[in-house]
Amino acid sequence: MYDRIKGFRDFYPGEMSARRAAIDVLENTAREYGFREIGTPALERAEMWTDKSGDDIVDELYAFEDQSGRHVTLTPELTPTVARMVVAKQQELSKPIKWVSTRPFWRYEQVQQGRYREFYQTNVDIFGSAEPEADAEILAWAADALTGLGLTGDHFEFRISHRDILGGVLESYETDVDTEAAIRAVDKSDKLSRAEYHDLLIDAGLTAEQAAEFGDLIAGGDLDDVAAFANTERVTAAVENLRNVLDAAEDFGAREYCTISLETARGLDYYTGVVFECFDSAGEVSRAIFGGGRYDDLIENFGGQPTPAVGVAPGHATLSLLCQRAGVWPEESVTTDYYVLQIGDTRAEAARIVGELRDRGYVVETDIAGRSFGAQLEYADSINAETVVIVGEQDLENDEVTIKDMVSGDQTQVPVDEFPGDRERPTFEDFA
Repeated sequence: MYDRIKGFRDFYPGEMSARRAAIDVLENTAREYGFREIGTPALERAEMWTDKSGDDIVDELYAFEDQSGRHVTLTPELTPTVARMVVAKQQELSKPIKWVSTRPFWRYEQVQQGRYREFYQTNVDIFGSAEPEADAEILAWAADALTGLGLTGDHFEFRISHRDILGGVLESYETDVDTEAAIRAVDKSDKLSRAEYHDLLIDAGLTAEQAAEFGDLIAGGDLDDVAAFANTERVTAAVENLRNVLDAAEDFGAREYCTISLETARGLDYYTGVVFECFDSAGEVSRAIFGGGRYDDLIENFGGQPTPAVGVAPGHATLSLLCQRAGVWPEESVTTDYYVLQIGDTRAEAARIVGELRDRGYVVETDIAGRSFGAQLEYADSINAETVVIVGEQDLENDEVTIKDMVSGDQTQVPVDEFPGDRERPTFEDFA
């Protein structure tokens, strides 16, 4: 026996049925918003990550040298890939560019609740609009997708902030502050004690008094207090932008799910403006369900023309945890509309019925293993067949087939030339 690799998962039919139902909700909601599906490669040049984050990031990647000597990696995230794609055809693409993609990614990291080494995300991105409406549309899509899964505002919240508020407040101090280090401390603050958090702020260059002041100001989340404290053009513009995004989210129906949380920083280096994370309102899922935000500099950093961008990427592992705890995760089982059961030499007539039902778009199975009547009926029950059509030699001699309802166990004979006939979805009730 071969063991499955740690951090990678198998999905059997029942599990995959539930996952497919959830993915369909995410993707269908994106289509309603006009997002167009793209396909992207599993393998990219590792430099797309090392050039930005340094060679140390290789330890977190599934990176290797291929047979042509290129340093490549299985993609750990989608954003650099879509940035490369935008740059490649920037002049040809209609703006705004609105893309959606569902696919796996790979990171060599510690396996824990909701985090695996192979994981799946649905990425939704908008390129080419700096307007608050673009940020609000991303929030609205995320809210509609979650409520489409059966969740409500009692189950989740979007904690929203702006990177320039944090950066601008830190820059307002006269001391020499390592802004990025301080923002990383803010991003980790919910996992640290107050003392540990303040120590990291002090390590970043704040005094003990400033660390306490900054921590209280950010934790308070009052935009008026922040604007008054750091009366700079950068902070004023950021506060105004955040308010404009929230106003647009109100019009788009997503404001009720948004909470101002200036401690939300997002850890990735390329975020530039509004950022947000989705959390389980009950606090039962120990980490963010997913996050997103604005990354206006990335296209230019990849060699393209300056292009504003904003996006979000729900991870399916954490999203399934949220749905399961809320009791709205799709049932993990297979379903079958019809099973056509054969008794004796009835293959030709059974095949006709199977074909006509499948032509109408239904899930239909029939015997392909030469099993007995009882074994076929047991199998039909195991695949949750709603209706069994029994095609037996004796019935056919009377120009009939038998229709059996698998829930009630009731059955009746039907003229063979009337099944499926003109009825769109014939069942036992149509003939009883």
